[in-house]
Amino acid sequence: MPGWITSARAETPEDVAFLSGAALAHLHLVAQSEELPHALWRDRLALRAAELCVGLSGRRETAAQLRDALHLTRPGDDPGPAGGILRQWSRAVARPISVAQLGKVLEGVSPELIALCLEAKGVTPIARAAAVMEIVLSDAPRAETTALILADAALAQATGSEHLVPLLSLAMKPRDLARRGEDLRLACHRAVVAGVGEAIRLAADLAKQARRFRTVTPRLRARGADQAVDLFLSRDALAPATLNSLMSDRAARRLCDRLVELGVVRELTGRDSFRLFGL
Repeated sequence: MPGWITSARAETPEDVAFLSGAALAHLHLVAQSEELPHALWRDRLALRAAELCVGLSGRRETAAQLRDALHLTRPGDDPGPAGGILRQWSRAVARPISVAQLGKVLEGVSPELIALCLEAKGVTPIARAAAVMEIVLSDAPRAETTALILADAALAQATGSEHLVPLLSLAMKPRDLARRGEDLRLACHRAVVAGVGEAIRLAADLAKQARRFRTVTPRLRARGADQAVDLFLSRDALAPATLNSLMSDRAARRLCDRLVELGVVRELTGRDSFRLFGL
């Protein structure tokens, strides 16, 4: 992102609003890149957002622990409070924004409240997002994850995105979530500048990694390798067992090891068993 956006010391509401608007406009250009693996980008931002929300809830799980809780839990089992937050975020970014989709993500939140948030009034996208946070947190001050998911959904929708892209949730602090009115809007403007900066840095890194990944794809001979590549380019982390619908367990583990050898995938846990892989 241009340095004049990130290095400026904005003091007035007008200056802060100008910089956040410029940041969102720059993100819009970056998000048009065909080289960017969009689903993977959103899923990795969801991990970062979940890590922040876990901290807001008073827990101390790291990103690695969140991955373990989500990806090493059997389907249908409870991943625990922290893993549940990551599951919410991963599901929130996976499909286009709608009342029905967010209703499945935010269990216990009424469709009426979700619709109210997605239809929140505001002259600018950030004003709408701030209004959503105020609506949710005024009634439920400890519902930080719900407030941030709905606020980022409203922000994405207001800027023309079909999918939720975590931005506010990357930089809002506990003291920011306690603010209301103009103070909350200013905190949202500042958080957007910081969140967009983080999202753009990640986008540049993932686009570069995805280009390199695609260059080695023709060298993969395993049955189902093409579909496996698509999965790696859409998810933050994968256990070899995730590929068992495409190939045998042994072939899946061998493919993951081969991708590590080629330098296009990392083993994320540092363990010899119960391993996870990702770009």
